Amino acid sequence: MIYSITLNPSIDYVVGLPQLTLGRVNRLESAVKLPGGKGINVSRILKALDLPTVALGFIGGFTGSFIEHALATDQLDCAFTPIQADTRINVKLKADAETELNAAGPTITPAEQASFKQQLQARLQPGDVVVMAGSLPTGLPETFYRDLIPLIQAADAEFVIDTTGAALLETLPAHPLVVKPNHHELAELFGDAAYPDLAAVATAGRKLLTLGAQHVLVSMAGRGALMITPTHTYHGSVPAGRVINSVGAGDSMLAGFTGTLAATHDPLEAFKRGIACGSATAFSQDLATRAKIDEVYATIKMEAL
Repeated sequence: MIYSITLNPSIDYVVGLPQLTLGRVNRLESAVKLPGGKGINVSRILKALDLPTVALGFIGGFTGSFIEHALATDQLDCAFTPIQADTRINVKLKADAETELNAAGPTITPAEQASFKQQLQARLQPGDVVVMAGSLPTGLPETFYRDLIPLIQAADAEFVIDTTGAALLETLPAHPLVVKPNHHELAELFGDAAYPDLAAVATAGRKLLTLGAQHVLVSMAGRGALMITPTHTYHGSVPAGRVINSVGAGDSMLAGFTGTLAATHDPLEAFKRGIACGSATAFSQDLATRAKIDEVYATIKMEAL
């Protein structure tokens, strides 16, 4: 089983208009409400791939009820920990440029934190994978993700953490199954200037392996992505397409890689499927469908560097 953890989920209210004029009344041309959160995105893509997944996290209020209902409609298994406060609403504004207005999120009480940990511990079995992704709501210590790692490893399960900076470096000695910085985050992590070519990106990414990561993915937007193993570096790319939605593309890539790796134990196939999922989401209004993923998968070019 692959469990996703979304500690700070949201309703993503995605609105569109040709141009935003500040200080004026703007008429929207489109508006849609979606269940949001990086871990939830991971589980939605895993569901599209017919891979076993359960979405965990904190949920509360009328906003939380909307998210649970939306996910139930998609037949996605969820086991959220209920909280007293309302789950947040984020606004994604698509006009002449993309603008995001993200709320801080609810306050999580110590009792709610303890309930979540107890539920996670009761569910975990050897061989499970836990994907931890997204921001922390109010009241949770900055170490909350890191503090879950001993609990996960005590069950002989693996973990994936989607974070950056010092928070990422702190988890590497515990050997995460996969880490996925983009090339800008990788440069910031090691205090480097922008990388001039793929070889420089690969050299920096390999440092994450030496620090403890089991698999390293580096996304590079239009330049594709790299997968770095102890012995090889692979570059994957898709033909240029019209990017419609950048929200969730990285989560989709992580889901495709992690789910396929858990199912096949084939890193190269997992990498190809991960690129397909990320690109298919970028080419879609919402997260990618299985049909779109399969369509993009057939166009992927892979090469060993």
